[in-house]
Amino acid sequence: MKDLKHRIGTLDWSQLATQLDEQGYALTQTLLSRSQCEELTALYANDKVFRSVVVMERYRFGRGEYRYFAEPLPPLVATLREHFYPPLAHIANRWTERLNGTEKYPSTLPEFLKSCQRSQQIKPTPLMLYYKSGDYNCLHQDLYGDIAFPLQAACVLSRHGSDYTGGEFLLNEQRPRAQTRGEAITIEQGQFIIFPNRYRPVSGSRGDYRVNMRHGVSRLKSGTRHCLGIIFHNAK
Repeated sequence: MKDLKHRIGTLDWSQLATQLDEQGYALTQTLLSRSQCEELTALYANDKVFRSVVVMERYRFGRGEYRYFAEPLPPLVATLREHFYPPLAHIANRWTERLNGTEKYPSTLPEFLKSCQRSQQIKPTPLMLYYKSGDYNCLHQDLYGDIAFPLQAACVLSRHGSDYTGGEFLLNEQRPRAQTRGEAITIEQGQFIIFPNRYRPVSGSRGDYRVNMRHGVSRLKSGTRHCLGIIFHNAK
């Protein structure tokens, strides 16, 4: 885990922040090895690792399913969540200032989770998503209570073009008095995408303004796709 912590810490966070500001998302270099991706994928069949499962079609969320990890989180997932948080908290606080907000995100994940606990948000939210041919995820926002960290991360554990085709990450941006802008992003195995949970600041002629964001996954054309989602706020 020390090697993974080092890789996260030595990412070019200045460049990632610039990508988030300019295009609404950022892609890291490959952070997880193929064996680490396979290790995480293998967890999906272990009921003891998860606290709940959601069949998306049942709730009109799309097609496919996802499982929320139970406490204690698997060491690899816990390490990712803990060490992604501090640099993202720095970006989140800068965004809050740009939007004249009052939120102040602590510098460490344990401190932030204490604030979730005070709002009765105590259930862990990192999750694993599973899609097969024909499955998709409708555009949505991951909100589970009054407290919501404004950034999250996802890593595709399967190989695009080999394990599956289709299944691009979708990101939609709705600016005031403008039509919706969409992005379809291919994520390589072991690579993370960082993206807004529900909104981001955008510079305009009269200063910064808030832009609403939603994300999803396009329909898989073939194969199967596993994805790890790292959400930082807990759920009620």
